[in-house]
Amino acid sequence: MPVYLQRAASVLRHPLVFAFYLPSLLFSISMGLIKPILPLYALDFTSSYGIIGIILAGDALGTVLGDIPAGILLRRMRDKQVMVIGLGIVVFSMIMLYWADTVLLVILLLFLFGVGRALFNVSTHMYLAAGVQFGNRGKAIASYGGIGRIGNAIGPVIGGSVATAFNLRAPFLVFAFLGLAAITLVILRLRSQDIDLKGQDQHHFSLRSTVKSNSRTFAVAGAGQLFAQMIRAGRNVIIPLYAADVLGLDAQTIGILISISWGLDMLLFYPAGWIMDNLGRKYAIVPSFVIQTVAMVMVAFSTDFASLLIASGLMGLGNGISSGTMMTLGSDLAPPDSRGDFLGVWRLIGDVGATGAPLVVGWVAGLVVLPAAAGALSGAGILAALIFAFLVPEPLKKNPRKRI
Repeated sequence: MPVYLQRAASVLRHPLVFAFYLPSLLFSISMGLIKPILPLYALDFTSSYGIIGIILAGDALGTVLGDIPAGILLRRMRDKQVMVIGLGIVVFSMIMLYWADTVLLVILLLFLFGVGRALFNVSTHMYLAAGVQFGNRGKAIASYGGIGRIGNAIGPVIGGSVATAFNLRAPFLVFAFLGLAAITLVILRLRSQDIDLKGQDQHHFSLRSTVKSNSRTFAVAGAGQLFAQMIRAGRNVIIPLYAADVLGLDAQTIGILISISWGLDMLLFYPAGWIMDNLGRKYAIVPSFVIQTVAMVMVAFSTDFASLLIASGLMGLGNGISSGTMMTLGSDLAPPDSRGDFLGVWRLIGDVGATGAPLVVGWVAGLVVLPAAAGALSGAGILAALIFAFLVPEPLKKNPRKRI
């Protein structure tokens, strides 16, 4: 058997491939399916950018309010159980979105979807943080982020094609089908981490004590993550809206545009992990958000498909350099004895930034014009770069890499 086939077979035999990474890939493809669709779906209900921003913020708001309960839940339940609950909520909300007929119902269902997404995200983050040693953490989490990027590269093409062939609601049903497949794999194949839940409860950790003992970390590094996630999430809102409303592109073309951007993003997840583990976390983080800031400014000056493709492609390359950085940094900073609570708050801060992105786009575009919203998001990107460059210490210096 050729060497490359032997290596492929060895990878496929790894117990986490079908139990953890494949369900994560299916979930990521599903998320990619609706990236080009949701802004256009919202446009079907209203032409007001402000209301569109509120609709699209429903998902992120649900994620924000689900983060801390997810962290608390992980003190009482196994990570596998929380993953399944989260995926179940997501599948239910997608099925109901297919039938939704009012703005209020759409917002409520996207809110519910966000809660389910929070449960899944925090539990998978906890699974990796508890199971991967520090010296390999950058590569492991960057690889997990790379799986997300693979899904985001594949999903939009499928979502745009399904929407063009059928209607804008059809991708929701495809999402539900893939979500059910992910649930089945997690239930049948995944084994929970060996964590003593009773032992954790005996320490009587509280959310208040976690926040108090890590207040400076949350204030400084958290602020950097808030702005980082704002420009990242803003990309998913501004590009489809700009492509549809300013350039007049259809759903299939927008799906191709987004897939190319995420395809370029996907190429850099392994280099991002190597940079984090060998040079330092900040060597991946700071250049990433500088590049994304430049790309966001370029979006505002795009005049056709080609120029928007260049801007979104550069944004993908910039984001790819930071693959897994926020998860890795959160895992580095999390105290081992209250990791679940810490990661819940850490993700909450980032998701507040993600929630702000569609609201900023809707508010600025409603007051001025849509290109001005791209300028506002670029401000968030440069703030993230400055905070991480000058105010956040490098974790790799405090925890020298050990060969394992």
